[in-house]
Amino acid sequence: MSHHFRVIVTTCFIVFTASVFAQEGQVTVNQDRNIDVLLNIKKQLNKTENSADRYKIQIYNGSRSGAYAAQKEFHESFSDWRSRIEYESPNFKIWAGNFRTRLEADRALKRIKKKFPSAFIFKPKKEKNG
Repeated sequence: MSHHFRVIVTTCFIVFTASVFAQEGQVTVNQDRNIDVLLNIKKQLNKTENSADRYKIQIYNGSRSGAYAAQKEFHESFSDWRSRIEYESPNFKIWAGNFRTRLEADRALKRIKKKFPSAFIFKPKKEKNG
């Protein structure tokens, strides 16, 4: 390698290295003001939305032993949705799912009715405090 070539390569390396380490960057994000408004609205909706605002499917209504058997059968066939036992004197009920829309619940009901023909969609009543 010639001396002249080494000097040029070394100089280029020093200039390149110095420019890489000497650079400071600043990023400016221009964001539409409405984004903050929409995020706040979404936060408020999430705070006020609870499971009582959603649709559920009742798959069973009857005795305690029947409820446990129905819940077991439900979980063996439909692991997509959680279920729970509710007691409303004198009956035990199995409620499944937590669907945001009626359409979502209707689609699930169509599948569930093949195993549980008496299943139906409902919205639980909101509990009153006091």
